[in-house]
Amino acid sequence: MASLSTSFTQRAALAALAAAPVLLLLAGTALAHPGHHHHHEGGFAAGLAHPLLGLDHLLAMFAVGLWSLRQSRVLSLGAPLLAAAGMLLGAGLAWGGVALPGVEFGIAMSVLLAGVLIAALVSVPTAVGAGVIVLFMLFHGHAHGSEMPHGASQLAYLAGFTLATLAITFAGRLGGAWLMARQSRLLRGLGVAIAAAGAFFALG
Repeated sequence: MASLSTSFTQRAALAALAAAPVLLLLAGTALAHPGHHHHHEGGFAAGLAHPLLGLDHLLAMFAVGLWSLRQSRVLSLGAPLLAAAGMLLGAGLAWGGVALPGVEFGIAMSVLLAGVLIAALVSVPTAVGAGVIVLFMLFHGHAHGSEMPHGASQLAYLAGFTLATLAITFAGRLGGAWLMARQSRLLRGLGVAIAAAGAFFALG
């Protein structure tokens, strides 16, 4: 019975992983990301606040950190940098005038799928995991770039949201380590909750 359960969990996780690029890149005509209303004008504070004030961004970055804990040592240690790289790439596309299909839906699905991968406790090859993290964060970065306050310093804004991304993802790794030291079911349960939040974002 345990073997069947493990096999089913692995199949579900791999199916979610395989579906991620399709769901994210063929998202269609989702609404534009609503943004976060704050009044920072210097650039750095706005960039720093943006990931912290958006629950979707916060959950995705935290989830990446949680999930990375059970991956290879290289992927686990590199997850914060990969998340930041995806954010920077997405922002660069936005600032370059390159539109992504369904950014808001892509953000929601990144939260949902990250939650599924955590709940399933799935491990993937390092290269695959790195690609998934960058792809997930690409949509978040595009939203961040699109929502930079008018007149803000681009470099300062970039530095702010990069620092926030690194901090949140690293906090996810620390939180995951704390949970795993106690019981993996707690980590699974948190993954289910994150996936549910992603589904709510997608439906909303």
